[in-house]
Amino acid sequence: MNARCAAFHALHRAARPLLLPNAWDHASAAAFAARGYPAVGTTSLGVAAAAGVPDAAAATRAENLRLARALRPLPVLVTVDVEAGYADDPAVVAGLAAELAALGVVGVNVEDGRADGTLDPPELAAAKVAAIKAAAPDLFVNARTDPWWLGTPDPLPEALRRARAYLAAGADGIFVPGAPDAATVAALVAGIDAPLNVLHRPGGPTLDQLRALGVARVSTGSLLFRAALGAALDALDAVRSGAAPRAEPPSYAEVQGLSGASRP
Repeated sequence: MNARCAAFHALHRAARPLLLPNAWDHASAAAFAARGYPAVGTTSLGVAAAAGVPDAAAATRAENLRLARALRPLPVLVTVDVEAGYADDPAVVAGLAAELAALGVVGVNVEDGRADGTLDPPELAAAKVAAIKAAAPDLFVNARTDPWWLGTPDPLPEALRRARAYLAAGADGIFVPGAPDAATVAALVAGIDAPLNVLHRPGGPTLDQLRALGVARVSTGSLLFRAALGAALDALDAVRSGAAPRAEPPSYAEVQGLSGASRP
């Protein structure tokens, strides 16, 4: 396994959960790297919204490849959210994973949720995982299952069933967004023999609480993109009203400096 992929795998076995900020462009990823975060992911909503297309609609394959290419020089490990792989053909999904790996990406998220609000058959989602691992065996494949977000009846057994199928296909970790409480997260940890990734929920368990539950990775998802958009609107409203902005933004020089960040 190459050293960068090995380092990313190792972050899922640390004493404290990997806090993964999700970026939507070069500036956001460079800013997170400058704050000392060892790895960043991409946010499918942020990438899609920045491109003017809907999320989860298989519309951002080209944007993610361009972004991965732009992030390649940064001193940070990058994992990419590829939605459901932008195709139903596992071979096509595997081809994308191989392209990303060639660009230095160390992991991918691949999900079983569909744009129509249904879940992929578990056999199809597992076949995508297996194809990715065959094409790019060093990548950390974080297989996401969406029973809670898509309103599946009795979601816990369904999430566990799918997680086990994806792990049998070669997934390295399981991502279950939407788990509603600490007891459910604990049940997922107990039932999944692999690093568990959850989505940060404002007001939900803290990193220390999630560590105590056995969670390996905590993603911010679209939160940071939405927060940035909200801060821009607040600043605009402050200009219009003559009020002081709530927070001092990064300076021109600081943002300009992000473009010079490069991998050692």
